[in-house]
Amino acid sequence: MVPKGFFVTSGKAVSPTSELNAFDLALKNAGIGQYNLVPVTSIIPPNCKEEKEPTRMVEGTITFAVVARMDGSEGTIISAGIAWAWEKNKSYGIVAEAHGHMDKDGLRSLLEWKIKEMAKIRNIEIGEIRYRVESLKIPMDNYGSVVAALVYIF
Repeated sequence: MVPKGFFVTSGKAVSPTSELNAFDLALKNAGIGQYNLVPVTSIIPPNCKEEKEPTRMVEGTITFAVVARMDGSEGTIISAGIAWAWEKNKSYGIVAEAHGHMDKDGLRSLLEWKIKEMAKIRNIEIGEIRYRVESLKIPMDNYGSVVAALVYIF
């Protein structure tokens, strides 16, 4: 099973009820709350086309995704993000995910380090690195969640 395309999205949310409810709302805000996401590792197949906006799928669709998620409680800063790049000849792509208690700049630096290490391990040169990062300072009396995902389309 090889995907024909992918899109990258992200969302964030808070909830006074629970981390789970914040995560559920973050998925909804990312436009992927109605899908069943199966986590996969980090290779984009050849000829896989990037879509600029989330693709509409039937509710309950089971699809594969590289997902970064961070949850937290009041007063903390949380971030999650995805970085992706194509091998310089566009034979395939790689994806890195990261999360933590840091701001967007810190997480972006972590993502850059990770994806460059992935390229080094594979002995490939990569082109432009693209990023999608969400960050959130969680307000008092709330839980928070941030999510970033590269979702495959079949």
